[in-house]
Amino acid sequence: MVKNTGSSLLISVFFNYYNNMEFLPVSHESILKGAQILKNGGLVAFPTETVYGLGADAFNPLALAKVFEAKGRPHFDPLIIHIAAIETLEKAVNLNLLSKETRKKLFTLAENLWPGPLSIVLPKNEKIPGIATAGLQTAAVRFPDHETAQKLISLCGTAVAAPSANPFGSLSPTRAEHVLSGLGEKADLILDGGSTRIGLESTVLDITGECIRILRPGGTPKDAIEKLIGALQDSENKEQRANINEQGLTSPGLLKSHYAPNAALYALNREEIIKEPHETEREAAGKTAFMFFDGCTKDEWIAVHSAQKPPETIIVKVLSETGQPLEAASCFFETLHELDNSNVSRIYAQFAPGQGLGEAINDRLRRASCN
Repeated sequence: MVKNTGSSLLISVFFNYYNNMEFLPVSHESILKGAQILKNGGLVAFPTETVYGLGADAFNPLALAKVFEAKGRPHFDPLIIHIAAIETLEKAVNLNLLSKETRKKLFTLAENLWPGPLSIVLPKNEKIPGIATAGLQTAAVRFPDHETAQKLISLCGTAVAAPSANPFGSLSPTRAEHVLSGLGEKADLILDGGSTRIGLESTVLDITGECIRILRPGGTPKDAIEKLIGALQDSENKEQRANINEQGLTSPGLLKSHYAPNAALYALNREEIIKEPHETEREAAGKTAFMFFDGCTKDEWIAVHSAQKPPETIIVKVLSETGQPLEAASCFFETLHELDNSNVSRIYAQFAPGQGLGEAINDRLRRASCN
C-alpha cells in the first residue's frame, strides 16, 4: 500500500469540503469505500500497473454510460473489462465460442502473462451490456498486476469496466493528480496510489479470428506473446487500419489521433531529431521542447549544435539516460504532462527503438503527432 502524503491530504481536504468527489490515499478503508461506490453504480478512478483507470460495474449499463459521459468518449470506442482472478473470466466472456486450439492458447497466455499488462479480445458473455463493447460480440478483458486494482475488483464481487481516467483523446494519467486535473469531480472517488509502474496502456491481443493479432501495442511486448503461442499478425496491418471506422472499434486506442498533449507534437527518428536546430522560425510561436529517448542522442544533438546557444525557450527532456525501454515507457506520459504544464507550444519527440516496449511508445507517438 502507498503511504499517505501531505499533498494527498491537502487535496483530499479541499475536494471533500467543496465537492461530492473524494480524493483519498490508498488504504483498506478507501478501497472498501471504492468498492461500495462501484456496487452503487458510481465511478472510481484507481491505479493499475499501466495507467489510472476510470472504473464502473461492467454489468451496469447506467454506470457504463456515466464513464462515456465523464470522459467525453464516443460510444463506438469499447471499454476494457478488468477481472481480479482467472477463475472469474467466464463471468465476462463465453469460452464455448472458442475452438479447442484457441482455448489452449488463451490459457497458456493467462497462466504466463496474467496478471499483467495484456488485454485479450474474446467472445463476450451475454450479461455484459452492449454499451461496454460498442455493440460488438467481443470484449477485451485483462487481469491487472496491481494490488489496489485487484482488491477493489475483488471486493466488488464483479468485473470492472475501466478505460484510462482522462478526457477522451488526451494524455493518459500515470498519477492521481493527472486524473484530478483532467476529470475533476466527474469521478465519485479518486484513489491515490502514487505513480504507475509501467506508464503505458496494456497490449490488446485479438484471438477471436483466424489470425491472432495485436490491435494495440502496449505493456506486454510482442516477442513475449510469440514465445508462448507462435507468430502473430503484424500489428501495423494496413487492412486492419483501413477498416477502423465508427461502426465499432475492436479495441480502445485504435483511432488515428489519440494520446495527444495540448502542444503540437512532431515525432522524429534519431537522425531527424539530431538535425533539428536550436533556433528555427517555429520558435516564434513560443516555447519549444525536445523529448529524447536516450541520453546519447541528446548529447549528440548538443554536440552538433554546439556553436549555437540554446534559447531560454527550449526545454530538453530525456526519457531514459541509458536507453532502457521500461524506464522510458514509465516516464513517457509523465514527461508529456510536465511539458504541457510548462506551456510549450511544440514538442519534438524521438522515436524509440522499434522492439519490445519501444513499439508501444512509438504507437503513442504516431497517434499524438502532427506529422
